[in-house]
Amino acid sequence: MENIKKPLLLIVDDTPKNIQVLGNILYEKGYNICIANSGYKALELVKTELPDLILLDIQMPEMDGFEVCKLLKADSNTKDIPVIFLTAVIEPEKILLGFELGAVDYITKPFNTAELTARVATHIEIKQSREKLIELNATKDKFFSIISHDLRNPFSAILTSSELLQIYIKKNEPEKILKSAINIRNSVLMMNKLLENLIAWSRLQTGKLMPKMEKQNLKTIAYEVHLLSSEVAENKEISLQNNINSNIHVNCDLEMTKTALRNLISNAIKFTESGGIVSINCLEKETAVEVSISDTGVGIKPENIPFLFSIEKNISTKGTNQESGTGLGLLLCKELIEKQNNKIWVESEVGRGSTFKFSLHLYNEI
Repeated sequence: MENIKKPLLLIVDDTPKNIQVLGNILYEKGYNICIANSGYKALELVKTELPDLILLDIQMPEMDGFEVCKLLKADSNTKDIPVIFLTAVIEPEKILLGFELGAVDYITKPFNTAELTARVATHIEIKQSREKLIELNATKDKFFSIISHDLRNPFSAILTSSELLQIYIKKNEPEKILKSAINIRNSVLMMNKLLENLIAWSRLQTGKLMPKMEKQNLKTIAYEVHLLSSEVAENKEISLQNNINSNIHVNCDLEMTKTALRNLISNAIKFTESGGIVSINCLEKETAVEVSISDTGVGIKPENIPFLFSIEKNISTKGTNQESGTGLGLLLCKELIEKQNNKIWVESEVGRGSTFKFSLHLYNEI
């Protein structure tokens, strides 16, 4: 079962009693709480973790709530966080100013528990709905981009190569016939891989692909995926090393895990020069195992790393042999791993290579 992340609320008030009352009420309603006793402290906190909603007192010394709100809305990282003002005095001009600055609501002191929780719940729901809508639009755009552009490329390559094949057969030019046949095969393989990923990804988006968690041998999984990927590595003269030799048993969905591992290996091969190395490794920890796919490839620019698993910004570049890509593979890996309640991340250095890692739960016999 997936863990549902509790919304994080930031309470900003210089009065400890108010923080205590608000915190207790909202914590009991299932929210995660963080607190700041000044505007300066609040602005520092949002730099490390973005809350889902901010409850902001207006009357505070040094920096009042209006100034804090103004600074939050001027920052691209925090401008979309809903802000609810807390106030003891309702003055029409101040209410208007608050809305002009970007606040979504007001809550008056002393707090009415039912009103407080209802307003907070409403604005959390609105924020989540907006984020879901943005994600759905990005998903739709990604889907149509793949259909209109990325599927067209292998089709065009097949069409061109098949036309050349007819000419070479008539001219009886064996070497060119073979080359055209190889091009057709490579295009079909590329299209097949893309379609497999596209189908899996679309099933994830519609909730039709759910994990079946079972005891699996990690060594066997790695061996099977290594075998499937070895031909591609050999064709590019890359050493594909499987260093998972111990019989570690994990609790995972077999096909989801194999698909994620296969995509990560394919990605590593794509961005590694001929003569390079791609290796599959694991590190056993207390309750989980950390699987890693390392390469000696071109590496990833630091500014691109935060967007690798994001659908909103497409990071797709050509491989070292000009292999094309859609950016779908990493999105799929992220969703397949997170669907099993695990995490995926990357470490990279330009010119030195990359290591993609994901965690799997160790199987517990009890």
